[in-house]
Amino acid sequence: MSAPRILVLDDEADLRELLEITLLKMGLDVDSAATLRQARNLFEERDYALVLTDMRLPDGLGLELVREIAASGKGTPVAVITAYGSAENAVVALKAGAFDYIAKPVALDALRVMVRSALKLSEGAAAADGGAVDSRMIGHSPAMQSLRAQIARLARSMAPISITGESGSGKELAAREIHAQSSRASKPFVAVNCGAIPETLMEAEFFGYRKGAFTGAAEERDGFFQAANGGTLMLDEVADLPLAMQVKLLRAIQERRVRKIGATSEEPVDVRIISATHQDLARCVETGRFRQDLFYRLNVIELALPPLRERMDDLALLADGILNRLAGPGQASLGPGVLEALKAYSFPGNVRELENVLERALAFANDGAIQVGDLSLKAARPVEGGRRETMTPVAAPAPVPPAVEVVQAPPRPLTAPVALGPAELPSNLPEYLEQVERDIIQRALQQTQFNRTQAASLLGISVRQLRYQMQKLDICAPDD
Repeated sequence: MSAPRILVLDDEADLRELLEITLLKMGLDVDSAATLRQARNLFEERDYALVLTDMRLPDGLGLELVREIAASGKGTPVAVITAYGSAENAVVALKAGAFDYIAKPVALDALRVMVRSALKLSEGAAAADGGAVDSRMIGHSPAMQSLRAQIARLARSMAPISITGESGSGKELAAREIHAQSSRASKPFVAVNCGAIPETLMEAEFFGYRKGAFTGAAEERDGFFQAANGGTLMLDEVADLPLAMQVKLLRAIQERRVRKIGATSEEPVDVRIISATHQDLARCVETGRFRQDLFYRLNVIELALPPLRERMDDLALLADGILNRLAGPGQASLGPGVLEALKAYSFPGNVRELENVLERALAFANDGAIQVGDLSLKAARPVEGGRRETMTPVAAPAPVPPAVEVVQAPPRPLTAPVALGPAELPSNLPEYLEQVERDIIQRALQQTQFNRTQAASLLGISVRQLRYQMQKLDICAPDD
């Protein structure tokens, strides 16, 4: 079997020769060109596993070749070489369809990583030609078919993606789908909730730290970037990042290098960034809550997820999938009129709310057959953007507390810690303290009807600290 062939386009003879030697040592075949015309002729004559092009050429721009190859239908990945510090050019190339970019002076280790990723991408594309991709994004509606097609295209690129959509619409699922269909599928996928990390811990959590870097740093630890090296890092609720952290994150994304706290040198990381938020990032930029340069870095390609109310044709498929997961295949079903009752509701909480509704109804159902009376849907609820959807209420078998419409049972029972006598000691101090802390936080949330801001005020901590503790202790609120 012949080795994959790479086309290198650059007008600098020295750099072209360096790239050729590096690629040949990797066991690849290489064709070189100094002009756009030469490159176009070679591309018409042969099939390439990767095209590597400079941005500025004697007879035009490498961006022209990027667009032509993207429109050719061959699916050949193209990577561009940009001048040092020309982040804007890299963003433009990625939007035009480039697979990835590399900055001058070319770092050979980064070049090798990028080439290997591109070759895996070409192999995956060839294998996928024989059949459809098995997607976890359920639905046959036009909106979902379009979404799956977009995901298949985006998976072939290294460009940062910004996923937008209402809460509960499946942003993390879409990010995982992009990762699963990409050349990075065998590498880690790390999802981070930016709103759940205390500000004082953010740098350590993202970039890691060396032993002794600060009080309590008893051993060296990797951060999220190192954990996701070679794979995908998803920044969920990225709008919640404080401005100081936004600056550090921007540098890490641009330079593809991070420095642990306490370290004197940076280390390279190969990570694809996918960000997600239910907020309007452009509005956050206008109000000064989000840096414009980071916004453009993250928002190279935007993927908008449709809310559930815009794809009600998928409701039956979604309900079947959820019930199969909750009760087992064929163990639960929807009775007469239930699907119609669900379709009459707006589902402001989207698929997550649908799952909560069905889980609650299944608890009331007899023999797994859900009836209309087992549902609990409120007449009107706010929808993203401040609108309100009015729907016909469906009776519930038991009243629901006014501040909790659909409650997902917490993973841990709500029980107070066992009281200890004056001379008694806990057999496991960390577990006992966790139990005490969980009980206090749950009581504060119940007293404030799960209003995090009020609960944090009662406990004398910030909302960010409360979110972090809730995540650490597996405490679920109704809107989680």
